Amino acid sequence: MKAILLAAGLGTRLKPLTNTIPKCLVPINGKPLLAYWLEKLDKLGVSDILINVHYFAEQVEEFVSTSEYRNKITLVRETKLLGTGGTLISNKGFWRSSPTIVIHADNYCEDNLTRFLEVHNKRPKKCDATLLLFETQTPSQCGIVELDSSGVIHSFHEKVSNPPSNLASGALFLFSEGVYEKYFAHFKQKNFYEISLDMVPLLVGSLYSYKTPLRYIDIGTPEAYNKLQTELLAINKPA
Repeated sequence: MKAILLAAGLGTRLKPLTNTIPKCLVPINGKPLLAYWLEKLDKLGVSDILINVHYFAEQVEEFVSTSEYRNKITLVRETKLLGTGGTLISNKGFWRSSPTIVIHADNYCEDNLTRFLEVHNKRPKKCDATLLLFETQTPSQCGIVELDSSGVIHSFHEKVSNPPSNLASGALFLFSEGVYEKYFAHFKQKNFYEISLDMVPLLVGSLYSYKTPLRYIDIGTPEAYNKLQTELLAINKPA
């Protein structure tokens, strides 16, 4: 199993924190966010990890060079941002022949994802991928899904004003081998695409779901970041 950590974004919403550091390296409880993901993927048994970089790329490259997981990691520097979907297409050779977890590296996830893998392996036969879901308090700012009785996603609403629920996409996917050929082969390399806008609609009806019971947070704004830091500080404060 392989993994792609999408880490090239500009972190615009998280300024001024991201004026000097890429979003994937912001400290969460004293440790870079990317470190949490690498540890998690290693424990899951992921063999190869691709990380795309662009904004403050040198900082990410330096971090990876000293990581204990560096031998598993392939770094791809994007001189021009390709979007989350464009990165998948341009690096199809890395993942197209293997089950692959695709992660937006600016999310904080407490789930160890072992149950996520188990759910994916027991998915309905018609499903070729699984998406992690979480409950959100700000559904209009998220991609919101609707499920059928078996847990298959039959509708997806990307940041609409009146979403039908608070069940949100965590933008964390597990693609089975063959997903590229079946759904994405018509996309052109080096073009800009977004997974949520250009790819998820193609998977609706063939996309299974796993709802995490643990904290899952997009730390993309100062408010969300500071709230998470405060919560973690309270949890870890000595009695």
